[in-house]
Amino acid sequence: MRLRNIPGSQEVIAASPFVVKEPESRKGHWSDLFGNDHPIHIEVGMGKGKFLTTLAAAHPDVNYIGIERYTSVLLRAVQKRKDYPLSNLYFVCMDAAELEAVFAPGEVSRIYLNFSDPWPKDRHAKRRLPSGVFLARYDRILCANGRVEFKTDNRALFDFAVDEAKQAGWKAEQLTYDLHGDAALMRDNVMTEYEERFSAAGNPICKYVLYRRGKMEPREYS
Repeated sequence: MRLRNIPGSQEVIAASPFVVKEPESRKGHWSDLFGNDHPIHIEVGMGKGKFLTTLAAAHPDVNYIGIERYTSVLLRAVQKRKDYPLSNLYFVCMDAAELEAVFAPGEVSRIYLNFSDPWPKDRHAKRRLPSGVFLARYDRILCANGRVEFKTDNRALFDFAVDEAKQAGWKAEQLTYDLHGDAALMRDNVMTEYEERFSAAGNPICKYVLYRRGKMEPREYS
């Protein structure tokens, strides 16, 4: 789907103190921006920012960075951000393929992928954010006990993601095909705009939490 260009969005984003310019210069030094050594969590494809803003408000002991490539989408998050006096949340306008240019090895503790573009054509599979190509990128910027969380209502995309993770040697700390039907998992669940819409329409929400070298035993893939 082609996104509608919003006149002036680039200018607003360029002037916003909440959007990090030249993020490559922060590689290995993101703690300097936040002024502390708290864990860094990033959301790749953050959309309008509700999910990450809610987390940042609830967890001041974690630093959050939202990544969004489309200025017309990021604009909405920037506009909302002014209503939240948070010191632990910044945004970056960039393509997710450039993550390793922005984050040093081991600099990130958790990566969130929420309702990512399914890129349904087979020839575009490598562009999918839970693909093996992207998992390799995540692996290189995550700390030893880092996690990747992925949520979607697209069952075909989730099946693809589970298979890609298994082939790449990642393990599932959590895995469900009906997140909203699992009371234990829902206790700490923060919903995105898409999740609210899709779950209200009766669509089951799938979720996994992956790790590579953690201590917990994995749940069996099914």
